Amino acid sequence: MARTLLVALKDENHAEVIASYVAEAHEGVDVRLLHVVEYTEKKTSLSRGGRDKPDGWYAKALDNAEDLFETARATLEPAVGEITTAVESGDASAEILEQAAEIDADGIVLGFRKRSPTGKLIFGSTAQDVLLSASCPVVAVPPSDP
Repeated sequence: MARTLLVALKDENHAEVIASYVAEAHEGVDVRLLHVVEYTEKKTSLSRGGRDKPDGWYAKALDNAEDLFETARATLEPAVGEITTAVESGDASAEILEQAAEIDADGIVLGFRKRSPTGKLIFGSTAQDVLLSASCPVVAVPPSDP
């Protein structure tokens, strides 16, 4: 039975690092690449292009997701099994956990960024939420720059 990993991608630089980790450490697994478009009421306002405008912020976010998938796929394809993709909207940690449950993931791989203690207190952390709430193992891959 093939193992399945959920790989959450946020930005292009980190996508390369995460994909390299998965390709090296989890050869042969099936991979679901996930990008979560986080949004707020302010972002969905018509002055920002709304969610339904073809040239708005949301359309650009979807294009960005496809770029992330291409970046990751270039590194993953020679090493892993089936690669599927998903783009979700909403709270990143909730969507990551929901996708992991939906595909019955054997593990979650995601990136994190270093922040000050004050930043952690005020803004929270998607990686921390997922680490503390997931029902499967989670690997948090650090950024390439220290």
